Amino acid sequence: MKESLADRKRAANKEGQKYGQPERDVPTIGIIEDDRLLNQALDMSLKNAGYATVCARTRKDALSLMGKGEALLLIDIGLPDGDGICLYQELQGKCRPKFQEGAQMQPAADCKIPAIFLTARDEERDMLAAFDIGADDYVVKPFSMKVLLKRIEAVLRRKSGENEERTVCAGELVLYPDRKRAFIKGEEISLTGKEYRLLEYLMENQGQVLTKENILEHVWGLDGQFVVDNTVSVTINRLRRKISPGGEEACCIKNVFGLGYRIDG
Repeated sequence: MKESLADRKRAANKEGQKYGQPERDVPTIGIIEDDRLLNQALDMSLKNAGYATVCARTRKDALSLMGKGEALLLIDIGLPDGDGICLYQELQGKCRPKFQEGAQMQPAADCKIPAIFLTARDEERDMLAAFDIGADDYVVKPFSMKVLLKRIEAVLRRKSGENEERTVCAGELVLYPDRKRAFIKGEEISLTGKEYRLLEYLMENQGQVLTKENILEHVWGLDGQFVVDNTVSVTINRLRRKISPGGEEACCIKNVFGLGYRIDG
């Protein structure tokens, strides 16, 4: 099993203590979620995964407690005393360096705090608004905690410089996973959160047949018990229409009868 950044830092701290070396920082995740049980579940899961956490359930508490060097923020879009997207902009402002009057201005370092937004709504306008202000990912409730931890690890790994921006191509279809954008023949495709995740999952497993169960787990973060039977096929058909608006038979998403779906290059 591949170690997370938090696991590697924790192991390095343990080894370094033998030789009197100072501890390295363990990534701190800010949790901003008004649902008490979900907030507690996120806190416990992240701590068990080796992260430090700071938790808030309101915009007011988040502004008081956060913006102080967190490695990543988990932000619920719908907070009881404000909007999660506006809150993220406020927290970004908190981390910008302050200058005394008359002091020479220096170029500001990149202080963007990575963020994953949590929402109960899978609406395109919410997703686009989040990405427009710099969100790194967007997760619709209910979700699998294991899948969320993988998404957190991917964002932290990307932000640490381990991965440069990449593209995934299938014919004339081009995906930019770091920016969550898709293009066909040079034209951007307007996708919902689920449609984008489905397309990304298919393209990153190009040539492989993915079962409905695979797709439900990785795209919806569920085992299928809360999803109606035709959810995957309906989303696949909607995605096909957007990729091939003219109804082209050459759509790269193929139905493998009795098995699942495959995307070809």
